[in-house]
Amino acid sequence: MLEIKNLHACVEGKEILKGVDLRIGDGEVHVLMGPNGCGKSTLSNVLVGNPKYEVTEGSVTFNGKDLLALSPEDRSHEGLFMSFQAPVEIPGVSMTNFMRAALNAKRKYHGQEPLAAGEFLKLLREKRKLVGLDAHFMSRGVNEGFSGGERKRNEIFQMAVLEPLFSILDETDSGLDVDALRTVAEGFNCLRTPRSSAMVITHYQRMLDYLRPDFVHVMVGGRIVREGDASLGYAIEERGFDWIKNEIKE
Repeated sequence: MLEIKNLHACVEGKEILKGVDLRIGDGEVHVLMGPNGCGKSTLSNVLVGNPKYEVTEGSVTFNGKDLLALSPEDRSHEGLFMSFQAPVEIPGVSMTNFMRAALNAKRKYHGQEPLAAGEFLKLLREKRKLVGLDAHFMSRGVNEGFSGGERKRNEIFQMAVLEPLFSILDETDSGLDVDALRTVAEGFNCLRTPRSSAMVITHYQRMLDYLRPDFVHVMVGGRIVREGDASLGYAIEERGFDWIKNEIKE
């Protein structure tokens, strides 16, 4: 599904990614871990097309297409989705109108007719149940007055409605209590299909418990330096990142 080769990228003239190689197949969940400032969020922003980040070398292929040649909106329509670490408010735009516009834009891109109002509202009801999002949130501005946990649930709800092929969860567990984390993780797990994949950025072992990833990668200094299964994530939880940094230096 996604293949990244020798990816280099900088922001404001400073190189952050220094040769990232990563391959993610259909139906796989990959966890990306690493110390602060190592390039995890930069990689996410590059993949979704944030204009602040400049790719200077390398390639990214998504389902056979040159991802870097696509506009951010076309990347979304092709099936990319990103759950932000700190979701922003959009006052004055209700969740219902926001999601209807987003879904119908994707349908138009693929040559489909807009979803009828009745069908759309039925879809919203079904998807809300996955993450325990109350109905009254649908009439409020996007994330307006939402708590941190509600914003994260809202991100998973959006993912459920749009049904992306590849989802990036950038520290979705940050700031969540145990109950909210479980609800969000269970909602995410319900959305997993043999065709959809995800890259989950986290610092915490508890996400490994809930998501049961296929692979864990460790990023240090703008490169992926270790790969393994969930046991690698548990070793980091116990030992930190210093032992990996020391091995790299040797």
